[in-house]
Amino acid sequence: MQQRQLGRAGLMVSALGLGCMGMSEFYGSIDETEAVATLHHALDLGITLLDTADMYGIGHNEEFIGKAIRDRRASVVLATKFGIVRSRTDATVRGINGRPEYVRSACEASLKRLGIEVIDLYYQHRVDPNTPIEETVGAMADLVEEGKVRFLGLSEASSSTLRRACAIHPITALQSEYSLWSRDPEDDLLATCRELGVGFVAYSPLGRGFLTGQIRRFEDLAPDDYRRHSPRFQGENFQRNLELVQHIVQLAAQKGCTPGQLALAWVLAQGDDIVPIPGTKRRSYLEENLAALEVKLTTADLSEINTLVPPGTASGTRYPAPMMQATNR
Repeated sequence: MQQRQLGRAGLMVSALGLGCMGMSEFYGSIDETEAVATLHHALDLGITLLDTADMYGIGHNEEFIGKAIRDRRASVVLATKFGIVRSRTDATVRGINGRPEYVRSACEASLKRLGIEVIDLYYQHRVDPNTPIEETVGAMADLVEEGKVRFLGLSEASSSTLRRACAIHPITALQSEYSLWSRDPEDDLLATCRELGVGFVAYSPLGRGFLTGQIRRFEDLAPDDYRRHSPRFQGENFQRNLELVQHIVQLAAQKGCTPGQLALAWVLAQGDDIVPIPGTKRRSYLEENLAALEVKLTTADLSEINTLVPPGTASGTRYPAPMMQATNR
């Protein structure tokens, strides 16, 4: 397995990680036996970075991951997040909390659910507009000092927030959405990460599955699939984005790979400090994603891709309006 370094402190992880969110909710029905088998298969194949969060399944995902890796802990770089607070009576209700006292209580709860003594990479999931980032990261740094966390990260933070955070404690990784149809980090975020020595973890590198070419109709999405509420999967946006994906399908055919592999290879080619974490709950898709590591894109390939799928071509915002307000903050 190819390795990549996140941050200047030397955290080494597999070049491709595994996003585990869908093993608990959001993407339709779940076969828990297959999900466990997928996790174990990922570790057998050399994936070391597993990504979860306390809000996935409102704690279920952490419990699930903790049980699945109990006898494999030494081979895992376990990343989890705090900061998005969901109601147990109404899972659609969400808040953001970065207050120091909450940081500590969230960490303690995650450690318990995961059944571990230390979190390898601990992210603030979303920046709390009501709590100075200095206070939040200061509390996170205390957890490092106490040995409960090894490395710190931020998710969907802006360049200015990242600079302020790094002034308090080294930030090992910034996690944000990045793919062929979500290229916002190229505006200034990636440059800031490189200036500050912060690794970049790309979530949704397959455009929530759209870039695989497997989703052809809105009806292909399960009734409980949250993508039904995503602007990019609705109405005219859906049809325009289908046309965009056709370019990727054609380029992939020329390269002898799947559209998803081409999309992942493109993200991987944007820098060896970038680690994509495509999510899947099936072994077959896991193996397909890993094969993207063998797809080599030439300078000419990258130029052609950029011409056919330039920044800003995706129709619709990444999230519904209320959720967009919490991104790049």
